[in-house]
Amino acid sequence: MDERRQTTVIAVGNQKGGVGKTTTTINLAAALGALGKQSLIIDLDGNRGATRSLGVPPESYRGTYEVLLGDEDPVAVALETDAEEGIELPPGVALIPASRDLERVDGELIKVHRLTDYRDCLRRPIEKLVATGRWDYVFLDTAPNINTPTAAAYRVAEWFILTATPERLAIEGLNDAMSDIDTVRRYNNPDLKLLGVALSCVNRRTLLAKRILGWVEETFAEAGEFGDFKTRISTSVAVPEAQDSGKSVFQTEPDHKVTEEYRQLAREFLERLDIAEGMRNPKASKKGRGVLKKPRSRRKGVAHGKAA
Repeated sequence: MDERRQTTVIAVGNQKGGVGKTTTTINLAAALGALGKQSLIIDLDGNRGATRSLGVPPESYRGTYEVLLGDEDPVAVALETDAEEGIELPPGVALIPASRDLERVDGELIKVHRLTDYRDCLRRPIEKLVATGRWDYVFLDTAPNINTPTAAAYRVAEWFILTATPERLAIEGLNDAMSDIDTVRRYNNPDLKLLGVALSCVNRRTLLAKRILGWVEETFAEAGEFGDFKTRISTSVAVPEAQDSGKSVFQTEPDHKVTEEYRQLAREFLERLDIAEGMRNPKASKKGRGVLKKPRSRRKGVAHGKAA
C-alpha cells in the first residue's frame, strides 16, 4: 500500500513577469523529485509558462480553467509522465496544465459564484488534492498580476516563495508582493507565511548584481520566517535551453553547475520546512521531512465526467 503523504501548499510569484518564477517552480519541483519527493505544479498563469516549459501542449488538455470553475476534479486532470501521450515530466513531478481559457476565467467565475466569494475557487480543489495524500508539495505557479487565480492562490497557500532576478524592476516587484502577502494575512489567510526569496539569473561578476544582492540580503534578512534563500541560481544558457526543449535542467543537464544549485535550493527548502514543522509540532519533527534518502483521457474534446 502506498504511503500517504502530508501535503504542503506553496505559492510562487512576484508582481513582475520574467523574474524566474516558473523556472524556479519547475526546477525546484524536479530537484525535490530527485530527492524522493512528489510534487504537483498547478499552472495558474494565462501565459501557460509551466505547461509549455514542461513540454505539454497547452490547449490539448483539461486543466486549471476547468478545475477553477468546478467542471473537473483536480486529481483527474493532473498529468504525469505518459509515453503514449508523449508526456515526459521530471521524475516525481505532476502538472495541472493551463490554457488560454484562463484569460476569461474571471468573468466565468463571477457567474458561477453569484452567492459566494469567487476568489475562493481554489479552496475545494486544494482540499481534494490534499485528501489524496499523493503529493508532498503542491506548487501554485501564479501570474505576475493579481487576477482571480493569483488571488485564490494567496488564500489557500500555507507558504509563499518570492522569486526575483538581480534587476531593479524585479526587486520592486518583491515589495509589491510583500505588501500583498501582508494584506492577505490580515483579511483572508492568517496562516500564509513567507518561506523565502529565491534569486535566479545571478551573475556575481557584475557590480550591479553585487549591489542588488547586498540590498536583498539586507532588506529581506528578517522577512517572513527565514529571510532570503542563501542559495543563488547562476545565469546559465542551460536553463532556457531546457525550457525550449520542454524539460527541466535535471532532464537535460543533470551534472551542470546550475542543476546542482537547484539541488542545494531544494535542500534549503526542505530544511526550512522541517524547522517550521519542528516549531509547530516538536514530536512530529523528529522524523523530519528534510531527512533525505539516497486513467481516463484528459484531452479536450474527449468525453469526460464532471467533477463531483
